[in-house]
Amino acid sequence: MGLDQQVLAALPELGRGLLMTLLLTVLASLVSVVMGQLGCFLQLRRAWIWRTFGRLYVSLMRGTPAIVQLFVVFFTLPKLGLGGQPLLAAVLAIGLNSGAYVAEILRVNRRLVTHGQLEAARTLGLNRLLTWWYVINPQVLRASLPMLVNEFTILLKTTPLASVVALTELTFAGQIVIARTYEATQVLLLVAAGYLLIALPLTTLARRLEAKRRPA
Repeated sequence: MGLDQQVLAALPELGRGLLMTLLLTVLASLVSVVMGQLGCFLQLRRAWIWRTFGRLYVSLMRGTPAIVQLFVVFFTLPKLGLGGQPLLAAVLAIGLNSGAYVAEILRVNRRLVTHGQLEAARTLGLNRLLTWWYVINPQVLRASLPMLVNEFTILLKTTPLASVVALTELTFAGQIVIARTYEATQVLLLVAAGYLLIALPLTTLARRLEAKRRPA
């Protein structure tokens, strides 16, 4: 049984939704990495005030629903003169939410950096920020890659939340097509295939990275 003619005609519309989902995933992942590194860096500081900020960020993002965070960002942006920007709101909200999990992934792998390496960095005259950037960060990121790829796969599956702020990503595009064609099964199968098209390379990469880390 082939696709309904109306569904076939809507393929370009679903394709645009897929591209928007891909763009949202990439941009939110970049925000996630930046905020994750910042959150981890703050939690590892000696000064209690910085640790508090880092822990508060992680606890707030992990302890509240992502959809609530999206609404907060979406309705705050107009007060900053950035109203009518659903893509920006979705990128920030989803990226900030994922960044809290990235921060914890990086923090767990921080133990791979030995005390001797930190002492050597101090001997070379590196301050805390430069020590983080040149000594800690490269090692932690390398060790965290498999878990980060898995986190970005989860982030991808969070992107349908953007439909609540009227961003026409893949799921919202599918809903529009279903309302017009009444072919829910066919459309939803195409939507699922679109997500698999993005997710499968990520999951394959994660498995390969994990296999490389396992001892021979």
